[in-house]
Amino acid sequence: MNILELHNLKKYFATQKAVDDLSFNVEQGGIFGLLGPNGAGKTTLLRMITGIFYPDEGEVIFDGKKFNPLTDIVKIGYMPEERGLYKKMKIGDQALYLARLKGLSHRDAMEKITFWFRRLEMETWWNKKVEDLSKGMSQKLQFVITVLHEPKLIILDEPFSGLDPVNANLIKDEIYGLAQRGSTIIFSTHRMEHVEEICDHIVLVNLGKKVLDGTVQQVKNDFKENKFNIQLDGMSSLIESPAFQIIGQKTNRFVVKINEGYKSNDVLKYFIDQQINIEAFNKILPSLNEIFIGLVENTKATSRPFQKAEA
Repeated sequence: MNILELHNLKKYFATQKAVDDLSFNVEQGGIFGLLGPNGAGKTTLLRMITGIFYPDEGEVIFDGKKFNPLTDIVKIGYMPEERGLYKKMKIGDQALYLARLKGLSHRDAMEKITFWFRRLEMETWWNKKVEDLSKGMSQKLQFVITVLHEPKLIILDEPFSGLDPVNANLIKDEIYGLAQRGSTIIFSTHRMEHVEEICDHIVLVNLGKKVLDGTVQQVKNDFKENKFNIQLDGMSSLIESPAFQIIGQKTNRFVVKINEGYKSNDVLKYFIDQQINIEAFNKILPSLNEIFIGLVENTKATSRPFQKAEA
């Protein structure tokens, strides 16, 4: 079941197509990666999903019906990349105030704030002011405020920004836990290693258009180049066969590329015929970072300036 469906969304600003006929679905209960370079249209898209912007064309379906910002926003938690906190306000009072805005009673809000402050080691922060927090501490507070009302859809824009490795792992574990308890996470970031680690499904957006849509494993398989790592049992000189070419070597480790018309079994047969023992043989998949850079550069090269039609 889809928690969110975007149908042909468009949003224009003067002569810029911020979002250009974009459609995709987000399944309930997973961790969904929304990727794209700066200026790709991600922030505009997130603001349409949360009702901050209205699309010029297209439709947002949320939880099975047309999205109504006035009633559905309480089911969404949005953590923007930019800071959205009141600097002079005490942390505890701010968390309580924003929880009440999300519809929680005073009692429920206090229980959930206490739970999260303990869980993220923030118990002594209550009377601190936001302006006294480091960037990482502010990030932890924003995360708590985003999730404490237990929204169905949680949108996290660069959630690890400013966090040290220990606190990044702490937040990462909580993201997993929220997904396991039934929340759907939309995770927007430039850090591809985080995407590979935690996301189930990804969409890549560039220049307002969808460039890529699929599971992480599917995407990596789609862009593989028939390259394999081979580790031999001891040193050996390889004689290239019609089945492959050697494109890298370090002591007893080789990188080979299988030629068109051949399969991995043909490579293995070569070694067996040569009576060479193999310790490891594994497929090389491209990283998401490599795929991301290649697709973004290709989109730039083929794009044309947008001219909005006269009214």
